[in-house]
Amino acid sequence: MITKRIIPCLDVRDGRVVKGVNFLGLADVSSPVKLAEYYSRCGADELVFYDITASAEGRKLFTDILRETASKVFIPLTVGGGINTTDDFDRVLKCGADKVSVNSGAIRDPGLISSAARRYGGEFVPAKNVITVKDLFCMTAGFSYDTDAKCFKELWEKTDGRCPTVEAAKALAKEPLLFEPGEHWEYSLCLDVLAAVIEIASGKRFGEYVRENIFEPLGMKDSTFLLPAEKLDTVCAQYQCDIFTRERKNCGKEIRNVDCRCWPYKIGSEYESGGAGCISTVEDYVKFMEAVRKGGILLSQKTTDLMTTDMLNAEQKKTFWQTGYSYGLGVRVPDPAQGTSDFGWSGAAGAYMAIDRVNGITLYYAQHVLF
Repeated sequence: MITKRIIPCLDVRDGRVVKGVNFLGLADVSSPVKLAEYYSRCGADELVFYDITASAEGRKLFTDILRETASKVFIPLTVGGGINTTDDFDRVLKCGADKVSVNSGAIRDPGLISSAARRYGGEFVPAKNVITVKDLFCMTAGFSYDTDAKCFKELWEKTDGRCPTVEAAKALAKEPLLFEPGEHWEYSLCLDVLAAVIEIASGKRFGEYVRENIFEPLGMKDSTFLLPAEKLDTVCAQYQCDIFTRERKNCGKEIRNVDCRCWPYKIGSEYESGGAGCISTVEDYVKFMEAVRKGGILLSQKTTDLMTTDMLNAEQKKTFWQTGYSYGLGVRVPDPAQGTSDFGWSGAAGAYMAIDRVNGITLYYAQHVLF
């Protein structure tokens, strides 16, 4: 039986989604990124962005929108309109598109399709580069953040919903990479794979290793990875915000709540996510941040200096999306030329972490609203 797929198609013009009748009388509808996020949460299987008159009217490709969409939406994305050369193929694919639709360009240049096919060699090709530990730290390994991928669904069935961390990393290895390791920056499951590396290197579960080396030494008594069911009532509820109405609905307290369309960060009952799995409190997390800021407690100053060093090259920075910063080893890092001096990260539900060693400031903002 052929699987049915739901694929919304958005007409994008001058950076906005438009709607008209027979492509006339176009009216502004919304932001392509916001609509893409909305349709993804509604359960769409794929998305199409198409600027139907781009080639005829000489409009350039909307690459900035593609990069932002690819960083926030993790279902296949097809892009069409203004594709006239193999370099155009290259630009949209590097911006995060999974598929390219071409029409007018192929009519004008009958050899365009065969040239593009030769250049990209088919749907999948073997990776030339080896994924390094540095790639995992720097988000340059080529993974995506698709926690709903086929490999995880199969592992869920195989392990009766447990999906242990190392087994999940092995399952992820079956998925095709988005790009050659080291070529680009892509926010992804890299840190989750690092958790599996720690388990293999230490011989301990990731949560156990973190508890012994971070939580207990710092007195973080309310922090864990696998929360016992009897303590679920101590967790704040999650909320989902509608991007159009701004209304919020309660998604419950479970980390994985697919029925409410809350993103399934917790892949299985024994999955300890290196990138999104810690359950903590503001007080505990500030203890951790202060230890990192002061240095010599968890990390030496030399190690913290290395962690907060800009690790991205010019090509990798093209897909990094935090203005005024670059990326180091697992954290955004300051760009003195842009007037920033803090490092840290932010969370999908609105949390924000900033550690400023220059000015001696630690800031943590907590929020439970998923967009």
